[in-house]
Amino acid sequence: MVATARTSRQHPDAARPFIAADVGGTHVRVGLVRSGGHAGQPVSVLAYRKYVGAEYAGLAEVIEDFVDGLGGVPLDEGAIACAGYPLGDGSIISVNLPWPVSPRAIRDRLGFRELRLVNDFEAVAHAAGQVDASEVMHLSGPPDAREGPTLVVGPGTGFGAAVRIPALPRPVVLATEAGQAALTTTTELETAVLRELQREHHHVAVEHALSGPGLMRIHDAMRRLRGQGIAYGSPGEITAAALAGADTGATESLSVFCGLLGGTVGDMALLYGVRGGIYLAGGILAQIRGFLPASGFVERFLDKGPMRGALQGIPVKLLEHGQLGVVGAASWYLDLRAGTQS
Repeated sequence: MVATARTSRQHPDAARPFIAADVGGTHVRVGLVRSGGHAGQPVSVLAYRKYVGAEYAGLAEVIEDFVDGLGGVPLDEGAIACAGYPLGDGSIISVNLPWPVSPRAIRDRLGFRELRLVNDFEAVAHAAGQVDASEVMHLSGPPDAREGPTLVVGPGTGFGAAVRIPALPRPVVLATEAGQAALTTTTELETAVLRELQREHHHVAVEHALSGPGLMRIHDAMRRLRGQGIAYGSPGEITAAALAGADTGATESLSVFCGLLGGTVGDMALLYGVRGGIYLAGGILAQIRGFLPASGFVERFLDKGPMRGALQGIPVKLLEHGQLGVVGAASWYLDLRAGTQS
């Protein structure tokens, strides 16, 4: 399916195709994109490919491979949505990427005129408001959002989050490092798991548990607490066993994961004053689509004492659009270009 997003204003050359990439800790998604050329026209993904980042020496090699497969389409600009924290020199800090990312070095290698960098969940937040109803699973709250800040959050190789705030002439998106905040627990079992994780790290960050590698850590902690259990080689093996009902240990580990996620997202909704909706993204959630609704996620999300009623008024939906990061990077870049022309 062709991905679409909307942008309110266009650069004079907006109809020219450009590169948009979504760089995560495991996968790199690259698209050839362009906008329509007048206000309200969707952003179209003309070509798209998903790469395993560790199979390439760097991001420049990934984008170069993609461009080589386009048959000579003239390109000289693009946008990169990347997990991590941007530095003043244009590079990025990330503990989850297999190689460093420097837009300047990539731009010079590819001969691009311009290559911009944006936080990956900031990019997703730019696209989240345009997701079609067929591309989400509704988990909690009313079907329609009110006006107000929107939260986009999700576990993948790490844990990303961004907040989209309505404003004129265009929304403001705040990138966050919520994945580095301290993990909090509610139940006795969660607290016991946290203590096990603290044997390795005094500061147990949210993404240390709420990510693909985090699910592995939770399961290993559960095995130590129970004194038994199957040792799995990947998060996918744990989720597959839990979904198949093949291992109670895997099911219990995934249940703890979903409960912690619900509690964390509920805390974030209150911290950021979210009213406009919550969108869950991240690779691992797509894998547990059949598990999440019946897990403790929603109850833990709502379990915030007197604020339960407020949280019940927030739509919570699971994003299922595989190209959303690419679309978001493109939408962010077009808004950036429009701003420089205003």
